[in-house]
Amino acid sequence: MKSLQNQRGFTLIELMVVVAIIGILASIAIPNYLKYQARTRQSEAKTNLAAVFVSEISFFGEAARYGSFNEVGFILASSTGATSNRYTYRSPALGGAATSSGTPGIDFIPAGIGGNTPENTVVPSGAILTGSFSATATANIDGDPAPDEWHVNNLKLGLRVPDTNDAL
Repeated sequence: MKSLQNQRGFTLIELMVVVAIIGILASIAIPNYLKYQARTRQSEAKTNLAAVFVSEISFFGEAARYGSFNEVGFILASSTGATSNRYTYRSPALGGAATSSGTPGIDFIPAGIGGNTPENTVVPSGAILTGSFSATATANIDGDPAPDEWHVNNLKLGLRVPDTNDAL
C-alpha cells in the first residue's frame, strides 16, 4: 500500500482565500456588465429613433406634414416576425405633436420583451412645437420604478441626453 503521507492538497484557508478573491472580482464585474447591457439596449432605442427621424423628415418633404409610423412607413426590423424589441415605440397618431392613440401598427409598436411601458410625461424642451413631431421609445431596462424613455423630434433633440430618470 502507498503511504498517504506524501500526498498534498489545498488547505481550507487556501480555498477560502480563492473563494474570497472570486467574490471580490464578481462584485466588481457584475455591475459593470449590467451597465454595459443597459448602454447596449439604449443604443437600440437611439438607432430606431434615428430611423424614425429620417422617415418623418422624408415624409414631411413629400406631404408637408409629419405622420404616424404607418403613414411614414416605419417598421422595426424585429416587429416583422421576431419579438425581440425591448422598447415600446410611440409616434403621434396623425401628423404632428398629438399624443399617441396606442393603436398597434399605426402609431404604436409594443415591446416584444417585457411589458408595454406607458408613455412618460417628461418631454425634453422643444419637443412639442407647432408643426413638429415627437416620437418616444419607452422601457424599463434598469429595473427601477421609473420607465427609461428616449425622444426624438423634428429638431433631432433627445437622442444624446436621456430624461432624468433614464439609465446612464
